[in-house]
Amino acid sequence: MKHIIKKIDKPILIFVILYTILGLVMILSASSVSAVLRYNVSTYYFFIRQLLFVGASFFIGFFFVLKIPMKKYKYLAPFFLLGVFILLGLVFSLGIVAGGAQSWLDLGFFNLQPTEFAKTALILFMAVFYEQSIKKRKNFMYNLIPIIFAIMIFFFVAMQPDFGGAVIIAGIVFFTFLKVPFEEKDKVNLIKYFGFACIIGVIVLLYSGSDIFNSAQLSRLKFQTPCARYMEDTGYQVCNGFIAYHNGGLFGVGLGNSSQKYLYLPEAHTDFIFPILVEELGLLFGIVVLLGYFYFLYRILKLAKHATSIQNCLVCYGTFIYILLHLLINFMGTLALIPLTGVPVPFLSYGGSFNMNIILMCFVLLRISYENQIAKEKREIKSLTE
Repeated sequence: MKHIIKKIDKPILIFVILYTILGLVMILSASSVSAVLRYNVSTYYFFIRQLLFVGASFFIGFFFVLKIPMKKYKYLAPFFLLGVFILLGLVFSLGIVAGGAQSWLDLGFFNLQPTEFAKTALILFMAVFYEQSIKKRKNFMYNLIPIIFAIMIFFFVAMQPDFGGAVIIAGIVFFTFLKVPFEEKDKVNLIKYFGFACIIGVIVLLYSGSDIFNSAQLSRLKFQTPCARYMEDTGYQVCNGFIAYHNGGLFGVGLGNSSQKYLYLPEAHTDFIFPILVEELGLLFGIVVLLGYFYFLYRILKLAKHATSIQNCLVCYGTFIYILLHLLINFMGTLALIPLTGVPVPFLSYGGSFNMNIILMCFVLLRISYENQIAKEKREIKSLTE
């Protein structure tokens, strides 16, 4: 283990640890009031649950994920994807409803959200699939297989209905696909097929009687001027997010002193964790947090650039898109720039399935950085001996 840790990308590891700690602190602060007044549980309820998930994620990451060579994923990824399909199927028959979507499976000790595992499963499957496809020069139709699986998962998620999750899945697949080194004509043709399938899918959903566009979903399309719609659900939440941003000023009102977490923001510890962070710690601290995310994303792209295989490059790039889309959709939603879709902030928001996936994918990135360093050292030794 020590020899692996010495060679991994330290900035990524430090970032994950620091932002996870920051997330735990903010979840404790943001959820302390609603835990007692809204959910009738202990002040520390959400903090302890998040701490358990984080602890489990780091344990699995350090003692298992870091030790798995990337070449092993060509055997693991297909089974992971199959498991996701099974879980998504179970959601329709056994899933519980929360926030207007039937997206969770009650496992007793926690609620599992298969949508989050679908995102990581698709990233890994596309990476290993196209690594083999490019090497073996497979034909055009063969390369559609991951796209077909992705479209199926998109519909599973959209019909829950979880439109935010479906959009992120579509974004991950589309932008990761653009990085696959196909011949230009094949890539253009595949994009055409993908676009055509999306159009047909939307038409099918519109005429299938699905609740993807029910009244609650349609109400979110009215996202501008939220404070003028204070009595509406979407206007109420986003306007109170604006108030939190305003209250914080440059330096914040102090950790734990937020007024908006007193049930003004119903999802203060999940979707609206960043407004609470700015209210308590200030706009300047919020900007520093954003800059940290930019640096983290830059490190991921740097890993992709130096990746030793197509597979590793696609894993890096897919994870980059995964995190970037979550950040953009959440921040733009809370700022009323796009409809609010209930997307959490990586490392900061409460959510067991989501944070476990994000943290474990970061450990996959760390394994890639280790393999990059090993390859670099071998090249240097070879150049010295020539």
